[in-house]
Amino acid sequence: MSTPLPPQQQRRSAGESKKCTPPSNILTRNGARKAKIQTRAMSAGAKPSAVVIAAKKKNFKKKQTIDTLLKDFYQIAMDSKLKVKGPTGLVTEPRMAEHRCLWDDNYPECPERLIEVLQRCRELNLIEQCKQYAPRAATKEELLTLHSPSVYETLEATHQNNDIEYLEEVSSKYDAIYIHPSTHELALLAAGSTIDMVDRIVSGEVQNGAALIRPPGHHAMRSEPCGYCFYNNVALAAKHAIDNKGLSRILIVDWDVHHGQATQQMFYEDDRVVYFSIHRYEHGTFWPNLRQSDFNYVGEGRGKGYNFNVPLNKTGLGDADYLAIWHQLLMPMALEYQPELIIISAGYDAAIGCPEGEMQVSPACYASLLHLLMCVCPALCVVLEGGYCLSSLAEGAALTLRTLLGHPPPMLMETGEPSDSIRESILNCIYVQKPYWRCFKYQPTYHVGNVLDISGEEKQKHIVVHKWEGDETRPDKFATRDCYPIQDAETKRKNEDRLNHLRIVTDLSLPLHAVCYIYDEAMLKHKNICEPDHVECPERIMRIHERLRDFGLLQRLHPLSARTAADHEILAVHTQNHLDRLKELATTKLRFLNTQKDDYNSLYFHPDTLESAAVASGCVLQTVDAVLTKVAGAGVCVVRPPGHHADADVPSGFCLLNNAAIAAKYAAQAHGVQRLLILDWDVHHGNGTQNITYDDNKILYMSIHRYDNGTFFPHSQEADYRAVGEGRGEGYNVNIPWNKRGMGNVEYMAAFTQVVLPIAYEYNPELVIVSAGFDACINDPLGGCKVLPECYGRMTQMLKGLAGGKIILCLEGGYNIVSTSYAMTMCTKALLGDPIEFNYNPEEEVHWSAIETINNVIKTQQKYWKSLKFQLALPIKNILDKPSPSRGLVISSPVPQKSVSKVTSKSSNGLQSLESDMMNLTINKCTDGIHCGTDDEEDNRTDKNAGCSKSSGEGSSKSATDKGKKESEKQTLVDYLSENMQALVDGEMFAVVPVPWCPHLDALFAIPESVKFEQGVKCVECDEKNENWVCLHCYVTACGRSINGHMQAHHRATQHALVLSLLDLSVWCNVCDAYVDNPLLYDAKNNAHKCKFGEDMPWCYKTDIHMT
Repeated sequence: MSTPLPPQQQRRSAGESKKCTPPSNILTRNGARKAKIQTRAMSAGAKPSAVVIAAKKKNFKKKQTIDTLLKDFYQIAMDSKLKVKGPTGLVTEPRMAEHRCLWDDNYPECPERLIEVLQRCRELNLIEQCKQYAPRAATKEELLTLHSPSVYETLEATHQNNDIEYLEEVSSKYDAIYIHPSTHELALLAAGSTIDMVDRIVSGEVQNGAALIRPPGHHAMRSEPCGYCFYNNVALAAKHAIDNKGLSRILIVDWDVHHGQATQQMFYEDDRVVYFSIHRYEHGTFWPNLRQSDFNYVGEGRGKGYNFNVPLNKTGLGDADYLAIWHQLLMPMALEYQPELIIISAGYDAAIGCPEGEMQVSPACYASLLHLLMCVCPALCVVLEGGYCLSSLAEGAALTLRTLLGHPPPMLMETGEPSDSIRESILNCIYVQKPYWRCFKYQPTYHVGNVLDISGEEKQKHIVVHKWEGDETRPDKFATRDCYPIQDAETKRKNEDRLNHLRIVTDLSLPLHAVCYIYDEAMLKHKNICEPDHVECPERIMRIHERLRDFGLLQRLHPLSARTAADHEILAVHTQNHLDRLKELATTKLRFLNTQKDDYNSLYFHPDTLESAAVASGCVLQTVDAVLTKVAGAGVCVVRPPGHHADADVPSGFCLLNNAAIAAKYAAQAHGVQRLLILDWDVHHGNGTQNITYDDNKILYMSIHRYDNGTFFPHSQEADYRAVGEGRGEGYNVNIPWNKRGMGNVEYMAAFTQVVLPIAYEYNPELVIVSAGFDACINDPLGGCKVLPECYGRMTQMLKGLAGGKIILCLEGGYNIVSTSYAMTMCTKALLGDPIEFNYNPEEEVHWSAIETINNVIKTQQKYWKSLKFQLALPIKNILDKPSPSRGLVISSPVPQKSVSKVTSKSSNGLQSLESDMMNLTINKCTDGIHCGTDDEEDNRTDKNAGCSKSSGEGSSKSATDKGKKESEKQTLVDYLSENMQALVDGEMFAVVPVPWCPHLDALFAIPESVKFEQGVKCVECDEKNENWVCLHCYVTACGRSINGHMQAHHRATQHALVLSLLDLSVWCNVCDAYVDNPLLYDAKNNAHKCKFGEDMPWCYKTDIHMT
């Protein structure tokens, strides 16, 4: 007989606040389950179950001495105190100009390539700024780590051999090379010098370095020279770092216009090196004419997912295309990978004017590309490869070295729109790399043959196509003369004119000081007398100032004198009434000041409030003058009170005068700035700044803030992503609103790579002002986010690549004094060029809510910004065939490849196994009314005492004798969990446990009798019937997040928190972000249970819970 159900309880009204939290001494379900399974096993005479063994192991471990590593969120910031910018190493050898073609004076790989590069570096006074090293030759043992002995022997035989016919004959055996009597010696010098430079970088002798060498190396294969290359300089250096320095994460970026197929081949099955190449391909018709150069060759074995090819299938691609590759592909992957070393195969044959590349990349763009990589890893080595237009080669290489030295990259010309061709290549790469990297989650998906989106309209989809038009046939003999493209005189003249123009308009002048700093004690006067512990307190800036002094940064900064903002400067943003009200504060008695604050939102006043606020604004104006007149390259303003909530006529949110907006208007009026970027990373939306700049097309306002669907301060829908500006300012307002607490480093980096950087580089600002609030930093009492101080430093580094490095940091919020002081210190160090280190955490993943936000922003803003044109749907399944064999790419015997996200392959494979096993589980139907709703029943009951149908799980006493029968029946859920209890204990598996209480239960009312939670009801917004949820507040039915997300939209619109799944009868709280199970939910679950199964759901809660 079934146990009678307790009387149905009337759910409490919203006014009742009592909580049914279980007493602390109750037995938990997990504990009961373990005890029951153990008792059954012992009574049956069976050996101890996995549960007992796991429990004993756990208890045994408790008795052992355990070293616990306590994580200090400020550790990296504290350790950075003594880590300052190191020197830049340089190695070169003038003798390398001896290597030339003796039988063809027009050969493009010529001595002038190196001569012109060094000459331009001297003109810019770069070489004397470097720490120079003498070259050295690689040893035979070093070469043989990657090259075959036959290569060494062949080249050694040519050393000092002056027989031109013999040298040409040997050269004709290989593709696109010439051999000079000194080639072997100079190739050894090139390889050894590169190895040494990498060694010095990894050992910390220099922070970064450049090897300006020739002959180049990235086409040199294991068994043969190729493409002007003899020994693979970069690959040998990477191999040295792995074998002798213990590195396990190296990123090789090859931006030479020709595919470095040899480097790819050497690491194709190696998970210690990511090889990333951008090269002209044209579906295989461009040299080296190999299948393996296409996007679908992603690595093999352990190296699968570690090989990136970005094929360029048309000529004429320029800065916008390369920046798109960085933002969409390289930077997200590199930030996830967190390399210990970056080596750049720096060919400049994609630059303007190169006859081989026929691309349009400006020399200055190479500096910007390099700068972004320096933000990922400070240990970076640039190694010269190709480049055959001497002017663009020399300029590009010189600007690269200039950036290595820590100078901000120069401003680019207008970049324009990325081409449709590069969009195709990027999306193809994302498609094939998605299984291996967590960072590629921003494109929607579609099933082939079904292209309708949630509104029934056709999705904008990307069709993945692999096309091969080349020919890999190897000739018996290769051409040695006239085997290269030649430009006509008119084309050369036009290219030279354009390069000369770029050289003239590119501003390479340096400021007098790297970074200026402003702080004044007058800003300490503003304080809350009635509430001394108020979070917006004078100690905020005092501790920052002290931290900067403690880190030795004040002596490295150029101090500025503070001044008060004049009335006319304030009135450029604020109204006269607003200024007059603030002036009245000086003569208002304290008791009246305390009552006046109630008229405003989150504000307090002091008689000296206006003085402090006017000094804060004046300090920012002083910094604007210093930066725009090149007194300083960037500025740090440690000011208060903050300003970004202050509207034109209303103070708000601790803010009196809008410092950033006043500075922006001043820069435009006093200095003629036409394009100014305000980036606001304060956790609160800068509603005041947005309102002031909303119709201004000279100011681009971008904000990353917590929104929580409008429930987070300042509680305004204007903070949502839909607010894009109006009038002339339409499209110049970008909001990135987080709808969940707890966002951290990975979410902010995702916002930067997907939204901030693409838009900012397209906008190309002349000045960047950062509303630098640090209340999204870890441990902030108001923000509830988890950004670490070093992440703010990295964001500052990235912004330094804009506007020629002209950045002004203007303090806004931040109310954990320790967090704020460290965060501003890390930002300051970033401006000074100090390395910013990051903790490698392979488990970090962008939260789905952040991905949803970012995608919404992109969908809204792509109307205005062409750099956001990559939101096309990708096929959800693999539609490509396995890559074909390709000449020179040798795959060793198969080894187990790593699964999605290499560093977590074990858990990923376990997940796939778990999903497979779960498909075969059954849950026996229970009829006794006692145990339903739990998962602790697995024994075989007799007809006399059982209410459940028979099962032959492993916990059964019949398991030995009924083995054959057991194998033919499906395993129960409890059997499975019992067998895997050790995995649960060890944390290798986990179960979702609902919380027993949620404060939003108080908002529920009794369900009217007429309301039925029936199956098969359509979503209110679409035709979905299968995976729907019911709102427990208004009883609306809508589809879930994994379908079209209409229930989430309903929550955002109504703030109704609790919803019930019609699929599995679980209850989810949208606000608490958790599953909930409480006796108060029984009526709702039972309603759905009766509609689904035609019977009451047994009572599965403790009967000694009393509700009043």
